[in-house]
Amino acid sequence: MVSAGDGEQPLQLQSKNVCVVGAGMAGMAAARELRLEGHAVTVMEQSADVGGQWLYDPRTDGDDPLGAAVPVRVPGSMYACLRLISPREAMGFSDFQFLPRHGVAGRDPRRYPVHREMYCYLRDFCDVFGLMDAVRLNTRVLRVAETIPTSPSTRQWAVRSVQLCDGDEKEEVFDAVVVATGHYSQPKLPRIKGMEEWLRRQMHCHSYRTPDSFGGEVVVMVGCGDSGKDIALDLRRVAKEVHLTAKSTEEAMTPAMSKMLANHVNLHLHPQVDQLHADGRVVFADGSSVVADTVMYCTGYTYSFPFLDTGGAVTVDDNRVGPLFEHVFPPSLAPSLSFVGVPRKVLIPWFFEAQGKWVAQVLSGRRALPPEEEMLRSVEEHYRAREAAGVPKKYTHDIGGVEPLKMYEFGEKYCDFPRIENWQRELILSGIAGMNEDMESFRDRTDDSDNVRKGLQRWLGLEHPHSLALPTPKSGDIFVRIGERFGVGSSSFPACQSTRRI
Repeated sequence: MVSAGDGEQPLQLQSKNVCVVGAGMAGMAAARELRLEGHAVTVMEQSADVGGQWLYDPRTDGDDPLGAAVPVRVPGSMYACLRLISPREAMGFSDFQFLPRHGVAGRDPRRYPVHREMYCYLRDFCDVFGLMDAVRLNTRVLRVAETIPTSPSTRQWAVRSVQLCDGDEKEEVFDAVVVATGHYSQPKLPRIKGMEEWLRRQMHCHSYRTPDSFGGEVVVMVGCGDSGKDIALDLRRVAKEVHLTAKSTEEAMTPAMSKMLANHVNLHLHPQVDQLHADGRVVFADGSSVVADTVMYCTGYTYSFPFLDTGGAVTVDDNRVGPLFEHVFPPSLAPSLSFVGVPRKVLIPWFFEAQGKWVAQVLSGRRALPPEEEMLRSVEEHYRAREAAGVPKKYTHDIGGVEPLKMYEFGEKYCDFPRIENWQRELILSGIAGMNEDMESFRDRTDDSDNVRKGLQRWLGLEHPHSLALPTPKSGDIFVRIGERFGVGSSSFPACQSTRRI
């Protein structure tokens, strides 16, 4: 029972049995907040460990390099060379900062570390807060559907899952479901004339891991966003030529792109691809062409929830998941169904933590949602405002890139989260500016302002309210590093210091 203030009746909080689908950053942020609010939590994860996209998996979809199957067989899309593009100082949970661990073997203390450092941090988070006992690994959710209600006020969800180790299926009933499956698994493929006739290698960057198999090749990259440029720089070390393409070469020709092209003679920029020919020719919109060995589509990802059966209450249309009130609650199914991790270009995990806290408090009764009609009206107003501003539907959930202030307002409005400090915002903005100026060097710059340096000194002096010490191995325990799970040697996937008893 919680006090509601002087002269008010105390709140009688409810405890729900909640299923979280996905054990990535969003799922584990939600799981912790749900537990803190007193709910029983079960997290179902199809991979062999927590981490979501931060869990590097050297496997690919093999005979489906385009990732056309729904769902994809291998959910991971992480490539081996990836380094963060956001500073670690702004990428921590509110009470468990992403502090560098100097002197710890296998860890990367840099401001923009390699992807495995984020995975290790998430493992630390799970271990310190005791979340692993709520997680069922190697468990794929097959179907989530509403049960027949026993009363007008009771809504529950049947969740059918399968254990990938032995094929054992089971169906369980939960009071609520939180969908936290992310949005970097299901490739979004373009429609280009001649794709069906192309006889050489076609793939989506979802299936890219290392440049080893591209030695001496001519590669055409369809799309030149952050991942496209990153992969192009990785490929150019072994490929004969790498040809980036863009809808608008003028817009793509940023200072960073100009430096890339000037620094590497085997990198080229073209307008978008017009047609593919069976003989290997790739024709661009300006009529020029190259004979290529591989076409790689760096065209992004689409939201996909093949397990979710809502009878049409929630749909995905041109990458718009909706209707979702504040990108979280479907008005007609709230609060028993919610989504954490749908927004793009937001501070992570801070924003997911705020979403998870809001969901947890609404389920407990600590906070209330507006009536269904009001939530739906708010969603429609949001759609109209975006349309009037000329924002395409596919960017419905792009918050930081369109309305960055909304990101901070969300945390304050729905869970009393303080805004990040000014020095951290300055660091983020300087990182974005640096990336636009020089894609290859911005991560290693050291020209911080006095404001950032003072803030950094305070931040580095933080002591976690929770110990970073991980469980000490006991005699007879079996410890398995995630690299060994997938049969990967230390050269391609260095062992993480964080280990988990199994």
